[in-house]
Amino acid sequence: MDTQSLQAFLAVADTQSFSRAAEQLHLTQPAVSKRIATLESQVGTRLFDRIGRRIALTEAGSVLLPQARRILLTVEDSRRALANLSGQVGGKLTLATSHHIGLHRLPPLLKQYTQRHPEVTLDLHFLDSEQAYQGVLDGTLEMAVVTLAPHPHEQLQVVELWRDRLCFACAIDHPLNHQPPQSELSLIDLCEYNCVMPGAKTFTGSLIAQRFSEAGLQLPVSMATNYLETLKMMCSVGLGWSLLPEKMIDSELVELSVDTPPIYRPLGYLVHTNRTLSNAARRMIEELENTRR
Repeated sequence: MDTQSLQAFLAVADTQSFSRAAEQLHLTQPAVSKRIATLESQVGTRLFDRIGRRIALTEAGSVLLPQARRILLTVEDSRRALANLSGQVGGKLTLATSHHIGLHRLPPLLKQYTQRHPEVTLDLHFLDSEQAYQGVLDGTLEMAVVTLAPHPHEQLQVVELWRDRLCFACAIDHPLNHQPPQSELSLIDLCEYNCVMPGAKTFTGSLIAQRFSEAGLQLPVSMATNYLETLKMMCSVGLGWSLLPEKMIDSELVELSVDTPPIYRPLGYLVHTNRTLSNAARRMIEELENTRR
């Protein structure tokens, strides 16, 4: 089995489409079909059932899938280990970050990194933090800089770099902004009005929901989105109050004083504990650690 055929197999299995796999691999669809046919000939069995436009793994394909991932990860680790021997910092660094961190934390660091290491090709992906975690776990990403999960994962090395204080905020003309001076709102007061929040399954959303759940309250969420910039817009036009990182509070919003301890979300980077890091990734980690210092 050659690695190109295995890459095609994984792409078709993940996308459930020969055409989307071809786009992902920058190949023609016949070229992908040929690689799959070659692999099926080598293993002596069909790997996909083609039912109309639908693609599904056969039993043999399901057995091969995890093995193919491990083979390609081992090959990639070997390539990195050999490339690292030269001491050169180059090649491709596949890095994921969330939209918020990519906009508000990383630009100066990325500029400095690319100036210091012009031979590195940054393959930058903007993903939800939860997707980035999965990408590092399955080996499609070498590292990620995202909101950190509330619980550790045994296969990941996770390092906190920053802490975002989440601020209760609303539009200037929102009824919650008409509280008497020096008075504090309660969580119960907030629950009398609709809010706009990150998705319930996101790390940030679950962190916020936990605070209200501990008080025996359920958030009155009218709209949810994983993009904090969109949340800020919805909050600023009066569609509901929200919780936003301190850096996002500007003249369009009012920070509310609420009788509850501050809510912080951890931000940082993660890599797989069993993967060989490229020299490019090691230098990126050095740059990230320098921001903490």
